[in-house]
Amino acid sequence: MRFKYLFFLFLLTSFSPSFAQKWTKPTTTTTNYAATVARPKLVVGMVIDQMRWDYLYRFYSRYSKGGFKRLINEGFSAENTFIPYTPTYTACGHSSIYTGSVPAINGIIGNNWYDPEQNRDVYCTEDKAVKTVGSTSRAGEMSPKNMLVTTITDELRLATNFKSKVIGISQKDRGSILPAGHTANASYWYDGGTGNWITSTFYMQTLPKWVSDYNDKKEVNKYYANDWKTLYPIETYTQSTADDKSYEGKFKGEATSAFPHLLTNYAGKNYSLITSTPYGNTMTFEMSKLAIQQEKLGQTGNTDFLAVSCSSTDYVGHQFGPNSIEIEDTYLRLDKDLEDFFTYLDKTLGKGNYLFFLSADHAVAHVPGFMAENKLPGGLVSSSAIRKGLDTLMNKKFNLSKSVITVMNNQVYFDHTVIDNKKVDFAQVKQTAIDYLKKQDGVADAVDLQILNTSTIPQEIRERITNGYNARRSGDVYFLLKSNWFDGSATGTTHGAWYPYDSHIPLVFMGWKVKPGKTNQTHYMTDIAATLAAMLQIQMPSGSVGSPITELTHQ
Repeated sequence: MRFKYLFFLFLLTSFSPSFAQKWTKPTTTTTNYAATVARPKLVVGMVIDQMRWDYLYRFYSRYSKGGFKRLINEGFSAENTFIPYTPTYTACGHSSIYTGSVPAINGIIGNNWYDPEQNRDVYCTEDKAVKTVGSTSRAGEMSPKNMLVTTITDELRLATNFKSKVIGISQKDRGSILPAGHTANASYWYDGGTGNWITSTFYMQTLPKWVSDYNDKKEVNKYYANDWKTLYPIETYTQSTADDKSYEGKFKGEATSAFPHLLTNYAGKNYSLITSTPYGNTMTFEMSKLAIQQEKLGQTGNTDFLAVSCSSTDYVGHQFGPNSIEIEDTYLRLDKDLEDFFTYLDKTLGKGNYLFFLSADHAVAHVPGFMAENKLPGGLVSSSAIRKGLDTLMNKKFNLSKSVITVMNNQVYFDHTVIDNKKVDFAQVKQTAIDYLKKQDGVADAVDLQILNTSTIPQEIRERITNGYNARRSGDVYFLLKSNWFDGSATGTTHGAWYPYDSHIPLVFMGWKVKPGKTNQTHYMTDIAATLAAMLQIQMPSGSVGSPITELTHQ
């Protein structure tokens, strides 16, 4: 039997090519692999504060070839990118872009919030353990400690064993600190009280010489000397309303909201006003170029990251509204700044050697006065009035004195100790508040955040509320406002809702390995970090819930 088996094996190995090939000793082959992972020299993330998606096209015919038009035509645009949570505020947006996460996970549920554990209001980037560097004010007592997860900038630092350099720059502290992440080399923001760009001891003990030298120049006075006049003849601003509208805000000392805005008198006296003009963006670009030059970003053999946020668009928008000549002029000037910045990047790093993306932390609603003027729905509510009304109701019905701590970020925070001491059923308290809220002008619905899944609101809206709810930082009851209703004043506008006018944001990539194109597939703000991670071949941030935009990464 053994002889037959060996003979049979001999036949198979002799006449079966596949069997013979299978048992042939493998030969050594050589595969060519790249010596290093392919990455760009520099990544530049740019957040335009309060930029509506439609601004890409609303002013398109007036943009220069090298600014927004270049971005749109040379880049890849995810045309239907939305914010997947509510409320839609600045700190939340910057955090979610860079963490690929939502407030429920990253912990940044607003620009500020009431913290039940600390029994006080908390500002998103506050840190009393650090000191200001660059001025004597308290504007630098800031750090990213309240953000609970890593950012894509942190992950880049980790992936390169901290050889990559990361710097954040914005007029707003939260617009610089949160994108730069926990491990940033530096983060700089503008101190309107002194006219200086500052940082905190979280990053360094003294400012670099190049920042101090820039501060010494007090460039803000140079811009004030130019006043704010329209870039082009005012009669050409046909995409805007008339210049002087009663629902537009005024600068202090001005009789109307109309152009020109005389800034000369503010030189050397009021350094903060620059943020409410397009010149604030221009200063941000100046600082960004200096950072690239002086810190040699993208020029030392490592992939570096510059996180920039332009804040003046937000300040101008809040004061004048999205249909004002002021906002149109701000974007036309921003377009010029972008063109100059792209030219600088091309010259310094080489076209195609840097990866650039542009998005927004949120968009913005139309001014209620503008809506009424054009027979469109909209209006105002008052959080303070809602709080007083609820407090009075709770006192009357349950004999609860000062049981409502605050109403903010569309949430009602109750004092649980007061309610427990009175042995009142908390479920009844919340239901009473919900019934009251539903009767208020401008309120569309209200829900108990503890049992949100049992509510009858549409699933998509329920998901956005859930994504914005952090169990240890959020309130007890959430109320939804009607379309284009918000908590504000009779002049100017704001944001915060789930509606597309607040949550539909631009997202355009350009540069390294980006081919021109567009997609109309629905994507979310949280997909930005995941896309960057895929392109850079690094780990996603620790709280990431986004997905790579494959229409871009598969090209």
